[in-house]
Amino acid sequence: MRAVLCETLGDPSVLKIVDLPVPEPKAGEVLIRVRAAALNFPDVLMVAGGYQHKPALPFIPGMEAAGEIVALGDGVAGWVVGERVIFGKRPGCFAEYVAAPADALSMKVPEGWSFVEAAAFRVGATTAYNGLVHRAGLKRREVLLVHGATGGVGMAAVQLGKHLGAHVIATGGDDAKLEVVRAQGADFTINYRTTDFVPLVKSLSDGRGADVIYDPVGGETFERSLRCAAFGGRLLVIGFTSGNPSALKSNHILIKCLSVIGVRAGEHARHHRPFADDYARELPGLAAQGVMRPHISHRFALERVAEAMDIIQQRKVVGKAVLEI
Repeated sequence: MRAVLCETLGDPSVLKIVDLPVPEPKAGEVLIRVRAAALNFPDVLMVAGGYQHKPALPFIPGMEAAGEIVALGDGVAGWVVGERVIFGKRPGCFAEYVAAPADALSMKVPEGWSFVEAAAFRVGATTAYNGLVHRAGLKRREVLLVHGATGGVGMAAVQLGKHLGAHVIATGGDDAKLEVVRAQGADFTINYRTTDFVPLVKSLSDGRGADVIYDPVGGETFERSLRCAAFGGRLLVIGFTSGNPSALKSNHILIKCLSVIGVRAGEHARHHRPFADDYARELPGLAAQGVMRPHISHRFALERVAEAMDIIQQRKVVGKAVLEI
C-alpha cells in the first residue's frame, strides 16, 4: 500500500510517499480501506515537532479519515465488512489501509455524504460539541463569538452554535471566506484584519459582550477577547493556530468572573467515557440533520500531501482540505 511517511521532523517537504505492507488487524482492530483523509493544523505541527503529541519516528501522519471496512480482527462486534465508516487514529490516517481499534470508529458515513465530506467531520464536530455542549454549556439566546471561523474547527462551532440557538458572531481574516461562514449560519461576521472586533462585539451584544468565546487562534486574539467577554463568560481554549499561546492577565478574569476552559475533545473522552458515549449517540443524528456538514475547499491526491499542508499554513483553506486516496 502507499502511505505518507515522516522520517525526520521539519516542514512538509520532508514527507515521503512509500510502499508498505498492508497491516493485519489484531484482536479488537478493524482494517479499513481509506478513501479520504482530512488535514488538520495539528498534522502540520506534528510533522514539525511542535505539537503536544510527539509520535516516535518514523510515523504516518493524519488523524481523521473515512473508508470501507475490509477485515475484522478477533473479538470485534457491531461492525461488518463493507460498511462505510468515519474513524480516527492519531497518527496514522494518511495511507491506503489503516488497522485501527474498533473503538476508533466514530460512526457510519451519513446517507448521501461523500467519503471526502465524511473524512472531514470527526475532528471539527467532536471539538465543537465538547467545547460548546460539554465544557461551556452554551444556552439559547447567548452570544457566541467564534474566532478562526473560516477553518474547519471554527466552522463546525458556528454551525453547532446556530443549531443550539445562540447568536453567533464569527471572525476571520478574509471577506470572501467570511461570506462562506455567513452561509453556514453566522449571524454577523468580522474581518479582524480591517476591524477591531472588541468594540463591535460589545455593540452587537448591547454592551454585554460574548457569553462564550471559542478560540482556536490563541495569542493576541485570545488576550484581547477578555475585553469583550460578558460578565461570567466562558472562554474556550481550542488551540494556537497563530503560533503562540496566550499570556492572560488575571485582573480581567477576576473582575468579570470569567472561566477559562481548555478543550481537548479526544483526551476528554479518554478520561471520561460518558463523553465518548455522548459523541457516539449525538453526532450521527446531528450529521444526519446536516447540522455540521463540512465545507471542503481543497482536494488533493495523496502524492500532493506536502502541497496540501502548505495550503493550510498559508491560510488558504476555507473549512477543510482533504486527501482523496
